[in-house]
Amino acid sequence: MTASIWVDADACPKVVRDILFRAAQRTGIELILVANQSIATPPNVNIRSLQVPQGFDIADNEIVQRAQAGDLVVTADIPLAAEVMEKGAEALNPRGELYTANSIRQRLNMRDFMDTMRSSGVHTGGPPPLGQKEKQLFANHLDQYLSRWIAGRKG
Repeated sequence: MTASIWVDADACPKVVRDILFRAAQRTGIELILVANQSIATPPNVNIRSLQVPQGFDIADNEIVQRAQAGDLVVTADIPLAAEVMEKGAEALNPRGELYTANSIRQRLNMRDFMDTMRSSGVHTGGPPPLGQKEKQLFANHLDQYLSRWIAGRKG
């Protein structure tokens, strides 16, 4: 089974990128960080950074175009997660939430509601800082994905 991990890297926390770097080095899976700025990566043949031009959704569109069924996409962007899931990829939030068909619909609805609130002048604030619980949840979901990937390569 060939697969890649695509990272919406502009907003991905460094601690999550570090977890991904170690996992890619350990397993050999292809890891691609997509951003509209230069992202430093460790020297490894299966880890690379893809810099795209500045602009609204340019990095997201690049990931949607390149992601395939069986890939994993790491993103906090709900519409991006929904689009890659339609292509058969899995989507994982850097805070450790593995998106499902049900949760993505709920998250899209909530996102639309919050956009409406913000456009009417309500300050909604941002997410809380990434804690140990979220890092562990992310690492656990990543390990589950990688275990399936490794099993698929052997069988």
